[in-house]
Amino acid sequence: MRYKIYWLLKCQLFYCVFTSWNLVFGQIRYSIPEELQLGAFVGNIADDLGLDIKQLSARSFRIAPGPRKQYVDINLDTGILFVKEKIDREQICGPSLSCVIPFDCLLENPLKLYQVAVEILDVNDNAPRFAKQLIRLEITENSTPGTRFFLESAHDPDIGTNSLQTYELLPNDYFVFDVQMRSEEGKMPVLVLQNSLDRETESSHMLTLIAKDGGVPVRSGTAQVSITVKDTNDNAPIFPQSVYRVTLLETAPTGTRVTILNATDLDDGSNGEIAYSLSSHTSARARETFEVDSKTGEIRLKGNLDYEENKVFEIIIQAMDKGPYPMSGHCDVLVDIIDVNDNAPEVTLRTLSNTVSEDAPVGTVVALFSAADKDSGRNGQVQCQISKKLPFKLDSSLKNYYELLVQHPLDRENASKYDVTITCTDAGNPPLTSRKTIRVEVSDINDNAPRFTESLYTASVMENNVIGASIFSITAFDPDVGQNARLKYSILETQVENASVSTYISINSETGVIIAQREFDYEKLKTVQFQARVMDSGNPPLASNVSVNVIILDQNDNVPVIVHPLAEYGSTVTETISRFAEPGYLVAKVSATDADAGQNARLSYSIFQATQHNLFTISPATGEIWTIRRIENKDASKQRLVIVVKDNGTPSLSAIVTIILTVVGGDTETFSSVSGSVEDPGFTPDLSLSVVIALGVISIIFLVILIILAVKVHQNRNVMGGRHCSLGTWCCIEKRQHLTGIEKTSRNLQIPPNYVEVFGGDPLSQRFRYESCSTLQSTKTDFITPSTRRSSTGKNYVKDESLRKDNHRMTNSENCGSPEFTEVSYFFELIFRYH
Repeated sequence: MRYKIYWLLKCQLFYCVFTSWNLVFGQIRYSIPEELQLGAFVGNIADDLGLDIKQLSARSFRIAPGPRKQYVDINLDTGILFVKEKIDREQICGPSLSCVIPFDCLLENPLKLYQVAVEILDVNDNAPRFAKQLIRLEITENSTPGTRFFLESAHDPDIGTNSLQTYELLPNDYFVFDVQMRSEEGKMPVLVLQNSLDRETESSHMLTLIAKDGGVPVRSGTAQVSITVKDTNDNAPIFPQSVYRVTLLETAPTGTRVTILNATDLDDGSNGEIAYSLSSHTSARARETFEVDSKTGEIRLKGNLDYEENKVFEIIIQAMDKGPYPMSGHCDVLVDIIDVNDNAPEVTLRTLSNTVSEDAPVGTVVALFSAADKDSGRNGQVQCQISKKLPFKLDSSLKNYYELLVQHPLDRENASKYDVTITCTDAGNPPLTSRKTIRVEVSDINDNAPRFTESLYTASVMENNVIGASIFSITAFDPDVGQNARLKYSILETQVENASVSTYISINSETGVIIAQREFDYEKLKTVQFQARVMDSGNPPLASNVSVNVIILDQNDNVPVIVHPLAEYGSTVTETISRFAEPGYLVAKVSATDADAGQNARLSYSIFQATQHNLFTISPATGEIWTIRRIENKDASKQRLVIVVKDNGTPSLSAIVTIILTVVGGDTETFSSVSGSVEDPGFTPDLSLSVVIALGVISIIFLVILIILAVKVHQNRNVMGGRHCSLGTWCCIEKRQHLTGIEKTSRNLQIPPNYVEVFGGDPLSQRFRYESCSTLQSTKTDFITPSTRRSSTGKNYVKDESLRKDNHRMTNSENCGSPEFTEVSYFFELIFRYH
């Protein structure tokens, strides 16, 4: 109900908007949602056309008949246009984005025609549907990951966001889902193979595919994808044994079954059907003597045997499947031919010790048996023997009785059991032989200490680790068995940073897993070294030790710290720069440190923000800030640089410092008092030319003053004659009375301590750069101030100590000597230095 009210309100809003618009253009247009109830309000057509309701019936107001079905009608009593037939936008307009029902309204007496259009808005009344609820696919098991399989698309008759928007595949182990966009067919669902298939492991898969639209509420449709894995010939036939050994009497008749082979193939169908045959590597004599059934694998005798001619046959059997690319397997069948005699020797076991301790002394009796032959003579004489490779020997104490004795010390770790085959042969011609195998078990003693798999264990752990997390594990093995091989691990007590090693790490006594007991800090501790012990549970127990070195790895957990320049207020540093700085001028240098190591401490500098990006640059490696070009008058007098220092860790950490550069000095300010006139603001003369002209004018003025002073000094000397003045106070006072105007002028000249600086070329410009400052009292700001010298990082500015010495000499000359001469010498020296 709320949904219908919402659409009615929306319809009213569209009605108001479209009515006011269409009246202007002489056509009425309404917008309504589809699926409205019969009689639903569309619009007040009488008011929209400006007609009197009373005239509607009188003038036969009606909708003109047309080829289309009439979905709306007019109530002549109220003048309201209402829904007459159920409107289905998908049925009327199909997939078209725009759905408009046009019709004409007639009014008679006089006859008048009105054009009306009703736009049908889409409602999410249809859910996406698949053409088939079950999609079947057949995929071969040798399909490579990444193979794509196109599926049938779902269909939603709605339009816009109400139509089909997305597909979703429920999670599975082998397939993922992708959507491929096509201009004509829209979104095509694609099934992508993620992991390799194995029919022998899983022959079929069932997936669930969901299609969703974008309506409110969302509607969806589901389809099942059934995948059948088709077999490929990827498995070769396999025999249970690689070697079969059988025995056959030399008197065996033709047709005697030797053995039956049973190879298996995991493939299906013809890929798993096996055919047996004699391999081409089988000798010609064996081919003449034996045959194999291709279907059953049964080997039968087809020729006569002769022990003296062939004592053993080696038959190589080949099993091949019937796949398109057949695969084969092989096995060896060894047939031992037994010589025939009347009676073979009989071996009878009298006593047997099934278990012998590995520390049994040499000479211990293991078994007692007898060997007898019913035949007589040489055919009844029996000789018994065992393999010389065994740690046992046979001793004949009585006729036809033998003792099996321990001949060499036993070691259970080398051999835990022995199958002792006793071979007894008569002296007949041919002799007859009998064999008997005795199983001798060797019991264990704790004679082996546990041994670690490594002589030194080295492991690494990242700092800021989780307490209780496993770092790594140590492994030991003990060749003994049972309790003698049951191991326990421990850590030997030692000191690490004046604390017990147990406060840093622990070990699981059963598994040998090393566990962190605290959070490590690379900046405080680089490595933890200790001794681990493993002990078995024998009696007495045996143990071994091993050294363990745990290396703490650095993590990028320290932010770079800017050490220069040091900010006075927050993170802002104030510096100055001369407006006459040449391109490549070193403005400042930013230095930072990082407590981390390696790549985590590798820093790079960059300008994050700048008042003018084309004025300064910074060296990423050293942090030196250089000028790119000359500073122009139109550039701001205060330049703000935000420098970011980043380390090379992951994730990267950074620090920021803000440098405020105040530009001091300027063409207009410096020479305004000298020129005596105000220059046109729009005209900016060349800086070097202005400096040269100003220096030339000052030099001419000083030259004239020097000539006047020289004349006056010459006159004073003639008047005073040979009068001599000592260094006394009276003479100095008297001479001060003769100070001329040039001395006053010199006192008004303000010469800065470092009025000229010349320094070598930097790596950018590779030429000399000069900085000068004004020599006039009226200059508002010096070109280079003391603060400028302090902020110029990376350059050693040489102070002009000689100028202060000159001032000192001038003071002394005021106390003694001719003031005029002193003034002349002082200004001459100033001019010389200034030039």
